Amino acid sequence: MPADGMPPIAQLKGRPLGRILIKMGKLTRAQVSEALELQKKKRGPLGQLLIEMGLVEEDDVHRALAAQVGMESIRLADIDVDKTVIDLVPSQMAHSYRIIPTEYDRETHTLGVALASPDNFHATDDLKTLMGFNVVARITTEQDMTEALNRYYPEESAATINDIIGEIAGDEDLARFQGRGESIDLDELREMAESSPVKKLVNLVLLQSIRDKASDVHFEPFEDEFKMRYRIDGVLFEMVPPPKHVALAISSRIKVMANLDIAERRMPQDGRIELLIEGRPVDLRVSVLPTMFGESVVLRVLDRLQVNLDLGQIGLREEDMGVLRQLIGKPHGIVVVTGPTGCGKTTTLYSALRELNTIDVKILTSEDPVEYDIDGMIQVQIKPDIGLTFARCLRSFLRQDPDIILVGEIRDLETAQIAVQSSLTGHLVFSTLHTNDAPSSIARLLDLGLEPFLLTATLEAIVAQRLVRKICENCKEEFEPSELQLLELGLLPEDVAGRRLFFGKGCDYCNHTGYKGRRGIFEIMVLDDELRDLVMKHASTNVLRQAARKRGMRSLRESGLMALYDGITTIEEIVRETLAEEMAG
Repeated sequence: MPADGMPPIAQLKGRPLGRILIKMGKLTRAQVSEALELQKKKRGPLGQLLIEMGLVEEDDVHRALAAQVGMESIRLADIDVDKTVIDLVPSQMAHSYRIIPTEYDRETHTLGVALASPDNFHATDDLKTLMGFNVVARITTEQDMTEALNRYYPEESAATINDIIGEIAGDEDLARFQGRGESIDLDELREMAESSPVKKLVNLVLLQSIRDKASDVHFEPFEDEFKMRYRIDGVLFEMVPPPKHVALAISSRIKVMANLDIAERRMPQDGRIELLIEGRPVDLRVSVLPTMFGESVVLRVLDRLQVNLDLGQIGLREEDMGVLRQLIGKPHGIVVVTGPTGCGKTTTLYSALRELNTIDVKILTSEDPVEYDIDGMIQVQIKPDIGLTFARCLRSFLRQDPDIILVGEIRDLETAQIAVQSSLTGHLVFSTLHTNDAPSSIARLLDLGLEPFLLTATLEAIVAQRLVRKICENCKEEFEPSELQLLELGLLPEDVAGRRLFFGKGCDYCNHTGYKGRRGIFEIMVLDDELRDLVMKHASTNVLRQAARKRGMRSLRESGLMALYDGITTIEEIVRETLAEEMAG
């Protein structure tokens, strides 16, 4: 709390640090002038310099910094926080955000919290989003915060998902909703969404999924159970399921966090939750879908710092990197990236655009949705429900004087035609398609109704890709494959003679999966004159594939085998990700 004799916070807010310390009676004007002169030579924060000069204590500087941003300071060592207040904030959350709850006013639903840094204002926003509290923040010292976290939230006492599910199972307020089905009114829905155990469970699942680098979190109602699963490195893992009667409470809680309509349970809804966890900006895209047994909720986790938008880091081999850099350096033409949903197409395109994103280049993108905000690029969110389609957007783009255009996806003839027009008028166009491999993309574009002569005049290349899981470096071991395993890849023992193959045994670091992270495997089909002639003659996909391979195109299966021989991935991953391509061949 403010010390005796300290001026009101309103008089100190926004003033220079030296001036505040003078008003607090800790320094004279001469001492502040001396420190400011020294700061010009030594650089660095004034507060730190004053402490080093022995003019003030660290506690004084902390109180002054708090006052500067309009906050009071608090000494956690001098107070004893009630356990009921501590229990309002789960341990994982307290440690992730470095906060300590200090008091709670039930009537106004206001939680007092201590922060170690006045810059940590996002913690108060996220507490409001995640827990629904009104928050009043005060500032404490780093040392005070560390000691308080150890005292009130020792790491070993952190509640697990199992503990909270046990708490939910024994909660009488939630138990009365069991078997009620649809007969729950709006006030009861709000009450369920504000239930403390439900909030704790949703928050813990979210924090856990972000820490484990999950890409999606699923809450799924079935006839006799309610499942929670999350997807890591492309594979779904099941968590301990909560009781079925809290399904509605969980979906309502997520809707409240995403500012959706909790009363609407018959129509799909989409929303967004923005958080800052451990200093990392995380976007959660929320999709709510009504099913036979309740609402299915899926959260797409977009952790901007986890995605490395660097062309050199996505898994391209050196020769492929050279080809792709040559393609994206062209003055005009169309480059298409293809593959199933979740195969990393967006990451590849963003990485290419980021490399091209210089001050002398204008880049426009139309996306559904805009997944990552990149400075220097004009990004447009597609909204088909109001008529803002890819085609409509593209038409307007041409009046915006761009150099490079990204069309999120070519879905129809109109979009394909405008992409071609854009290329013919001197623009470089990037887009995506959903096909199994590069050669079959030609047939897909022609099936949309695009004229072969327009396609051959503009299309520069097609890049097909997949993501394979990487073997965990922590538990990687060499092994001898069986003939049956090799047969799955169409290989004979002599094909792998002298090569070392590996697998992951499974450890704590990789959640006992044997895999950690993913990387791309690529098939790049560059159109030359002969391939263009074949397209003009309506050659089949198989003929195009054979011709491209004669010209050095490496198939997805071959790229996968090279990653296997490099010790990056496993036989199972290559079989799983390139099966469709082999069948197509």
